[in-house]
Amino acid sequence: FHGMPYEKPMQRTKEYIEVCREIWKREKPLSYDGKTVQVPLPAGQGTGLGKPLKLINHPVRSEIPVWWASLKDKSVEATAEMADGWMPVFFLPEKFQNVWGKSLKAGQAKRNSSMKPLDISAGGMLHIDESLTPEKQNEILDFARPSYALYVGGMGARGKNFYNDICRDYGYEKEAVEIQDLYLEGKKKEASALIPTEWLQLSNLVGPKSFVKERLGAFKEAGVTVLQVNPVGPDPVREVEILRGIIDDV
Repeated sequence: FHGMPYEKPMQRTKEYIEVCREIWKREKPLSYDGKTVQVPLPAGQGTGLGKPLKLINHPVRSEIPVWWASLKDKSVEATAEMADGWMPVFFLPEKFQNVWGKSLKAGQAKRNSSMKPLDISAGGMLHIDESLTPEKQNEILDFARPSYALYVGGMGARGKNFYNDICRDYGYEKEAVEIQDLYLEGKKKEASALIPTEWLQLSNLVGPKSFVKERLGAFKEAGVTVLQVNPVGPDPVREVEILRGIIDDV
């Protein structure tokens, strides 16, 4: 929440979700008295002229899916409890349970039985090419290194970098320390070079059809229901068509 005190972020997010869902339903003029969100504003705030209102617009759907890009234990638990979908970052199917497994399980245990199962969206770069050698595959994956390094090394202060924590929890603790040290020293290129190649290979969809099919199977086994991909080849439309064909066989 930019421009606001970082107070009760979990409570604020939950209340925002609750308020939005009530607004979209249009069942009655909205009154909400939360710990962080009050609608209308209480006495002493605003002009004092506020009153409960109902949304003028008529949404196509009264239930609009809420997706939460949560990272830390409590927020992931809350996501599994009350959100429609979850958007994790740098998702590694074989290791995500090490990072978020307990939180997802705890949240799903509290999930309202009337809600659909939690959707999970993950993926990465997409390039399907039968002629790709391991060396060429890694050259393409190198394009992702600066982004990974930015988050693992520079997105947050030392000791308060959630993305660095993910890297550690994936089992790359030594690399996480070195990447952050280098990045905070301004050595971004050197930090990028230390992003584990295994992480890049397993969290993206770059390779021949057989490799991409194996990765899709891993994503499916991990519970991913929605793929988000970034085609990086010369014909992105064709690559998505090929991907759809592979998905049908997974």
